[in-house]
Amino acid sequence: MSPLNLTEQAQELRNLAHEFEALHDRVRGVSYTPGTDALRQIGLLLLTTQDLTATLLVRLGALANSPYTRTPGSHASLECLSSLVLASTLAGNDLARALHANPLEGAPFPGYRAENASDRVARHATAIPRMNGHLNDEAHQLDLSATGCHYVATGITSDLADTHDQAKSERQTAAPALSPAQYDALKALSAGEGKLYESPRRGLGVTRVITHDGNRVSIATFRALVKGRFVTADTSTSLWHGQKITVTGDGQRALAQHRPAAAPAAVAAPVSTAPSLAQKARR
Repeated sequence: MSPLNLTEQAQELRNLAHEFEALHDRVRGVSYTPGTDALRQIGLLLLTTQDLTATLLVRLGALANSPYTRTPGSHASLECLSSLVLASTLAGNDLARALHANPLEGAPFPGYRAENASDRVARHATAIPRMNGHLNDEAHQLDLSATGCHYVATGITSDLADTHDQAKSERQTAAPALSPAQYDALKALSAGEGKLYESPRRGLGVTRVITHDGNRVSIATFRALVKGRFVTADTSTSLWHGQKITVTGDGQRALAQHRPAAAPAAVAAPVSTAPSLAQKARR
């Protein structure tokens, strides 16, 4: 299965919002006559509402079963979509109520009085306000559904932008690449017992760095590690006694992330197939 394209999902939700808006306008503008005419027109609106509810449920399922759930802010979007499934279902329920209130024509059982014109007018007069009330309620639920789809689509786009900005920031703040010398020094110092100390030489103090196994690290390499915040020295101790060197968390991560670049392989000199001068002389 191909990975979910969240940008496409956001656009699909915007398209769905437009469909809810179009259906809302149809409901607001519907003109009907109670009876078979109302059954036909309101029935078509009900079928369209059910189709949109099914589409909304598909969108919710796709997002809820995708890596989007690991995106900060996705929970609110999924909760909103879940509430929209309810709203659109209630819209269909309001249409069903309108159909239930719709007076239909039909012959009575034998022995019962047939309905005359005045009875029909009275039934229609009672049914129309009830039907219109259900249609108004349905239009309200459709409006909520359209607004919610726009809201979730905008939320997904915003979540994607935030995730992109965070990833970009992490790349920008990532530890710089270590040179082979810096990597070797950092790896040696990570074993512990590394020290920064000052030793007298011809009357002048010379700062040195030594690792746990007695090997030296150039002071330039050490200063580069300090500048990169990969190591720290315990300045509470005198340099004459030696300051303990500690590899920081950034230094440990740098060791895990970076590997020294491989030195270019030496190119062997081509072997000449021409006869040597000695061989020429013997000829």
